[in-house]
Amino acid sequence: MFPTGGKAAPWELHIIGVLARLQAGEVHRSGSVVEVPSAELREPGSEPGNEPREPGTSFLRACRGEPVERVPVWFMRQAGRSLPEYRAARGDGSILDAIRNPELAAELTLQPVRRYGVDAAILFSDIVVPVAAVGFGIEVTPGHGPVVDKPFRTHEDLARLRPLDPEADTPFVLDAVRIACQELDGLGVPLIGFAGAPFTVASYMVEGGPSSTYATTKALMRSEPGLWAELLDRLADFALVSLRSQVEAGASAVQLFDSWAGALSPSDYESSAMPATRKVLEGLCDLGVTRIHFGVGTGEILDLMAVAGADVVGVDWRVPLSRARQRVGPRVALQGNLDPAVCLAPWEVLAEEASRVLDEGGGTGHVFNLGHGVLPETDPGMLARLVDLVHAADTAELAARAELRSQADRGSSPLETTGP
Repeated sequence: MFPTGGKAAPWELHIIGVLARLQAGEVHRSGSVVEVPSAELREPGSEPGNEPREPGTSFLRACRGEPVERVPVWFMRQAGRSLPEYRAARGDGSILDAIRNPELAAELTLQPVRRYGVDAAILFSDIVVPVAAVGFGIEVTPGHGPVVDKPFRTHEDLARLRPLDPEADTPFVLDAVRIACQELDGLGVPLIGFAGAPFTVASYMVEGGPSSTYATTKALMRSEPGLWAELLDRLADFALVSLRSQVEAGASAVQLFDSWAGALSPSDYESSAMPATRKVLEGLCDLGVTRIHFGVGTGEILDLMAVAGADVVGVDWRVPLSRARQRVGPRVALQGNLDPAVCLAPWEVLAEEASRVLDEGGGTGHVFNLGHGVLPETDPGMLARLVDLVHAADTAELAARAELRSQADRGSSPLETTGP
């Protein structure tokens, strides 16, 4: 974490000071009570007047693994859907109809930023938008999820997946990005573009809808490996051109949702899903945007998700962030990972669990989020208090405690890691 020689930066000196206080017992290792003068955390060249102060700055810096003055936080998957204003605007129609209305999609994107003061906005969208746009025959049924009229089965079905032209096929997505960015840019809040990873989109297309076993998907993957590879390659092209168009329209980061990749064993993921995912993530390299990769139940493939080309790996609530960090390595930031159900508990329970997640995150290279989407029955007031709690956390103290744990694991003193 710290350099082994040369002059320490001010933020490093501050953390060293907190480490000393932790060792001396002046700060409780399980609390977050140290006041951090913001000037002490600035790196060289970021003096007042040079450093951006808008809320979104912490999000992008955390994604790059850089020091932040506060842990950034945002909420996944229709983050505003527990809000009364969301339900009033959204209505009872199909989510695809709402997405095809760019003014409405932009409004639903912005609502969590206005209500909670989160550090990033996620585009209101769905992972099946590109497939629906090319006429494959897929709808999203309220309360059920994607439903395919004629599931994918044979080579002939590849003809139903013509190339996606975002300007012609999904202009409403690009318009929504542009409209949302008009407000977000003024707030200094980055917009995160949205796409489904090839495996998860393919699972809906092959199964014909949601599944608990993915048996038909796995059978096709193993019995027709050539067809499977071609299907995922087509879907990788869809995700890549869609994300590139969203970035060109104004998105500052992207998230690739591989919600059901956890259904695969590590070997199956590596051989049958990761190549297409890597094509998407590596295809964005030249744009210089943050790439987030998220899945559910992916504890055993976190290392592979990082290798696939992510800058940030999203972690669900099943894996402690400290363990996830060991698996993905130091190059990759982490996002997560509060259990969404905890947000339904009393505030004292929620605050304790959120503090544990912050402690596991270590204050650097961590974007606070839920381990999956916001539950519709969540009290908006609880999410507002959660954002305040996250923003109030002392990042230097969190980093110092993480360094103490790391040094304890290595059996050396943390105060010996920085040269004069």
